[in-house]
Amino acid sequence: MASATSAVVFAYHNVGVRCLRVLLDQGIDVRLVLTHEDSPTETIWYESVAQVCIDRDIEFTMVEDANSPEVIARIRALNPDFFFSFYYRKMLGAEVLSIPKRGALNMHGSLLPHYRGRVPTNWAVLHGETQTGASLHYMEIKPDAGDLVAQTSVPILGDDTAHEVFQKVTVAAEMTLARVLPQLVAGTAPRVPLDLKAGSYFSGRKPEDGRIDWSQPARSIYNLVRAVAPPYPGAFADVAGIRIVVNKAKIVLARASAPIGGVQRSGESLGFCCGDGNLLVPLSLTVDSETLVGAALQHWLATRAHA
Repeated sequence: MASATSAVVFAYHNVGVRCLRVLLDQGIDVRLVLTHEDSPTETIWYESVAQVCIDRDIEFTMVEDANSPEVIARIRALNPDFFFSFYYRKMLGAEVLSIPKRGALNMHGSLLPHYRGRVPTNWAVLHGETQTGASLHYMEIKPDAGDLVAQTSVPILGDDTAHEVFQKVTVAAEMTLARVLPQLVAGTAPRVPLDLKAGSYFSGRKPEDGRIDWSQPARSIYNLVRAVAPPYPGAFADVAGIRIVVNKAKIVLARASAPIGGVQRSGESLGFCCGDGNLLVPLSLTVDSETLVGAALQHWLATRAHA
């Protein structure tokens, strides 16, 4: 009887959980999982790869540097056929990537070569894209640059938040891996070189990147709100010395007469004046750690409205 195809897995987050489960479901011999400790400064809204390992009696470890000599020696001794990286947050160096006999593959949350790099879902929403997806590709030293194996697209609706889109991308990642894994095991999976010049690369985002610039068009600010809405840190501004976070909003076409960033009424709506003269109308607003909706939100806006 032939031995099962073996793998070492680098995984975190919901995509890590779902794709690890796909490997197990299809009989891959997962010999070790490398994952991360949850950061105390981060809101943990996603599932735990470590818990899957505990539940399924899989050996796992949490290490800061997967490229250390000790970790490399440990992985090399396992002699895996494949590496799989599913939303692992650390770059793997050349020595590590040379270990698997049949290649190292990564699941990326965009339609490569577009949105290579960090937090691709958030960037896609920020830029008003109408679709994104998940791509399985071979790993190289250069991030998200190796040959494409398979990808699955998902729609981005006009009012989707990045969190909602990420949930779709997670399903797309699971579908992509489940569909192509038998071909990888059989050695018949496609390898299509990526045209990196046709794509784009983006770095990570910091909470400060959520600061609202009211001089921007309402659509751009609206997309920012969607891209960083909870559970992400949120789009924020300082109004009369008070920090506000816009959790949810809509656009109202108007002819603003108030100063940019000021509050103005247009019909039944109260919103902030944007650089193109339209209004960003909050539907949920956090002020001094209190979330305002409905009548309380309208009252807060009305007290700041320009005549």
